[in-house]
Amino acid sequence: MASDDQKIRQRDALMPQTMSASQRPGTQSSALSPDFHGSQRNSRANSMLALQSQLAQISQSRPASADQGAISAEVVGEQYLTFSLLDREFALKAEHIQGVERLVDVTSVPNVAPWLRGVINLRGSIASVVDLRSFLDMEQLPYNPRTRLLSVQFNEMVICLVVDGVSEMIPIPPTAITDISVRHAAIPQWAIPYAFGVALIDRRVIVLIDAARLLFSDKMQRYEALP
Repeated sequence: MASDDQKIRQRDALMPQTMSASQRPGTQSSALSPDFHGSQRNSRANSMLALQSQLAQISQSRPASADQGAISAEVVGEQYLTFSLLDREFALKAEHIQGVERLVDVTSVPNVAPWLRGVINLRGSIASVVDLRSFLDMEQLPYNPRTRLLSVQFNEMVICLVVDGVSEMIPIPPTAITDISVRHAAIPQWAIPYAFGVALIDRRVIVLIDAARLLFSDKMQRYEALP
């Protein structure tokens, strides 16, 4: 049985923190200096390179160079991290991915929904682990060596998602993205509430998931087990 302290930490990991006006989605800050924007771009580029390096280590492939990462992100399109569930490809904006981890021991927490596997210590912070298959009411399969944890962040919320596997980080230009209302048939029914579009890349159909819709969904907030 988990202690009361563990349950409190797990609850706090799922509950979004109070956001300042500048952090809320759709809120714009006033008159930011060019230095600020330059620093923000550099920070984003460094985060992308760190994520690329982490992916390379996990897949044991050669990491992309700094020049390649910078050019792809600025010229071709925004960076997305692709992952798989069943035989479908999905993607999240790389700016919302803190890291990709191998599946580690998870501390279970009692009296929570079955899709909430428990909590882990993620680089010194407690993070909840959500099995995305179970959350989306999909067929359950045993975990295997390709199973990965995606630590996804939006504002103050951080959740680790268990996915079947992680493919790569790729740039997706806006011209390759079709609105969900147009390509509705290409999106599985269970993903529609959390998707904002579909990308067609070299004959690949990639469903684009909105991090905010997923992390702040009503279902994600109702993590306590039903009586």
